[in-house]
Amino acid sequence: MRSTVQLIGCIFISLLLASCNEARNQKTIEVTIRDTTITPANSYSNLFLDSTSLESFLTKEVAGDSISNYMRSFYNSRNYSFAWFDEYGLTVQAQGFWNAHNNEVRQLSDSSIYDKKLHQVVDTLLSDSALFIPKNELVETELRFTKHFFTYMQSAYAGKVDPKEVQWNIPRRKLKLVALLDSFLINKDSEWKPLNKHYYLLQQQVVKYREIEKKGGWPFITSAATLKVGTKDSAVSLLKKRLQVIGLYTDGDTTNSYNKELEEAVKIAATSFGLVSSGAVDKTLLSQLNIPVTERIKQMLINLERMKWMPEVSSNFLLANIPEYRLHVLEDGKEVLSMNIVVGKAANRTVIFSDDLKYVVFSPYWNVPQSIVRNEIYPAMKRNSNYLQRNNMEVTGYSNGLPIVRQKPGRSNALGDVKFIFPNSYNIYFHDTPSRSLFDRQQRAFSHGCIRVQQPFDLAVYLLRNQPEWTKEKIKAAMHQSTEKWVTLNKSVPVFITYFTSWVDGKGILHFTEDIYGHDKRMADHLFE
Repeated sequence: MRSTVQLIGCIFISLLLASCNEARNQKTIEVTIRDTTITPANSYSNLFLDSTSLESFLTKEVAGDSISNYMRSFYNSRNYSFAWFDEYGLTVQAQGFWNAHNNEVRQLSDSSIYDKKLHQVVDTLLSDSALFIPKNELVETELRFTKHFFTYMQSAYAGKVDPKEVQWNIPRRKLKLVALLDSFLINKDSEWKPLNKHYYLLQQQVVKYREIEKKGGWPFITSAATLKVGTKDSAVSLLKKRLQVIGLYTDGDTTNSYNKELEEAVKIAATSFGLVSSGAVDKTLLSQLNIPVTERIKQMLINLERMKWMPEVSSNFLLANIPEYRLHVLEDGKEVLSMNIVVGKAANRTVIFSDDLKYVVFSPYWNVPQSIVRNEIYPAMKRNSNYLQRNNMEVTGYSNGLPIVRQKPGRSNALGDVKFIFPNSYNIYFHDTPSRSLFDRQQRAFSHGCIRVQQPFDLAVYLLRNQPEWTKEKIKAAMHQSTEKWVTLNKSVPVFITYFTSWVDGKGILHFTEDIYGHDKRMADHLFE
């Protein structure tokens, strides 16, 4: 995958600024311009400041070392030339950043970073391009602009919550702020999007839902009976209006008759909530439709915060989204395989983390965790002396007074015919299961923490696709033998175990899921206190 600097492109440049350029050429700023015959400039601006002015500003205006060090590094690397002004006034980059930054703050209702003095000066400059600024004020405005960029980036894109406080163990995305600013200033024609595309797709939905909120939200629907094709009820009219608000039911009809067009819209709505639907509206779907728009906005903002944390990844990776109960396999950034999964129940939560998948294990032993031995296996052994034999298990030793138990390969093995290992301290992995019926359930939190996959054969075929000796026939045979077989992948594959309860899919559909572990609630306590 391209590096962070390559991915960011250039920040928020507006193509609507062409009209400003004509005005910029009418008057030059009266300030010292670098004599390039003595000291060469290494940027598009010949205006410059000195280190004394920078240090004076840092002493008066910047608290803490991080922003100070960013600013020193930035200006030192560009020979102290200006970043936001040239001889004609504000640069195109400065104007583009400022306009788009203000739009984003307004759209997301986030004014956590606000420099009143800078806003007054820049807004005045944008409204009067011929305005003259004294040299000392120009230097201060230049430095204040750079400070604002760094502080805004830290707040808006690094995230407001420490992931460790909400049990998020995926290494946090690192923002290289000086490199971000350098890249922004060099690239003049691109749109700056320093985060992954899923962030911006969800951000657009926040803007849309805020507009819905301003117009009063959507109607609350009550119905004692299931609504389906043929139903005539006042609740159907409200249902049509509810789906029209979010753009799923585009027909202008708001009668009380449940038609085929409404049925198709309901199917999409059900899918967006992670529900299986035949096109009818039952109590479960109705409860999801009746969640207020304000709560849905909060849910999206919580997940935008999580998306800020996601690190840059290669174009090939596996992503298991716990509350969605789905595993997604991506190659060259496109989904090539997707399947249902079973995750840990509330008492045995699957951990949010990332690692590299390195091994495929055919016909595996199940080395029973000592917690399960203590709470389930050992008591069963005491009640029934044939318990181990009946369950194809054996004792391989003892630890702290408890037997060490493993289940042999076979049809009854709890791991099924294959497991996929990405070594980690949580002892979590993907595996097959003999309990196939669980994949058909809507809620699929049943495991002790590991993740059961619905299509283990397909996943094995995909992971071994670049190892020609492992044909489909050989894979199938290895999954049904009496001895365990470990296979090392030629190239490990990144795995992300995530927790997103709202996102936009490749078809543009906005999704919401249940907060099965209560992580959203804990995030809300940090974000909306």
